[in-house]
Amino acid sequence: MDKTQKRLITLAEHYETTAFLNGDPSWFMHQVEDTRNQETIALIASSLSYGNRKLFMPRIQYLLDLSDGRPYDWILSGDYQAAIPDDNACFYRLQTHHHIRELLRGIRQMLREHGSIGGYVRIRASTGLEAVDALTRYFRHYDVEHLIPKDSKSCCKRLCMYLRWMVRTDSPVDLGLWTFIDKSTLIMPLDTHVLEEAAKLKLMNSKSATMAAAIRLTEELRKTFKDDPLRGDFALFGHGMEISGR
Repeated sequence: MDKTQKRLITLAEHYETTAFLNGDPSWFMHQVEDTRNQETIALIASSLSYGNRKLFMPRIQYLLDLSDGRPYDWILSGDYQAAIPDDNACFYRLQTHHHIRELLRGIRQMLREHGSIGGYVRIRASTGLEAVDALTRYFRHYDVEHLIPKDSKSCCKRLCMYLRWMVRTDSPVDLGLWTFIDKSTLIMPLDTHVLEEAAKLKLMNSKSATMAAAIRLTEELRKTFKDDPLRGDFALFGHGMEISGR
């Protein structure tokens, strides 16, 4: 085992703890009961997780409060329509009320057709990349703007993060609800900060957050975490967050 591998293992052990949840969007899925509620609020939380945490975390909390802690029933019943007007007023950064309504409309249709988000993914995917493709294909029919990419050509960072939450088992952070997907097939959630950390450790040297780069980094992490490459997400993202003070 070389120095880089030892460093990755040390960092992963340090950051993959319950303390990681503090201030992280994964916190929201631990605040609700029932698998269907967890899947639902997790998709909403991951979709809105970009930019400043101090700004997007309250927006996620607002939606959770509107649902009275039952996002699955709130969306499936259509009650969200009375709470969120279909207008162009800003909800968060690029997103208007209309875009949030469209996201919830898409989720509602998925719940009506398949019973749950996991129910939809289960019949379409057995690997992480297939699951990313399935979700982008579904939501491209809705006006969700920047919330969910229309295809998997980009790195799809937030969808890959959502899948980490849903698939990885034996974690104090991730829920491990979707055992029909092998966690070894998950794709690394990639952004510029993770790329910077990867470059410092000489794992790869890329400045573009593309799906191809995410897959290459995942392969590098698999050399250290053979059956669970996204354990490396805690090493790279956790450390990057701490040293940047974000």
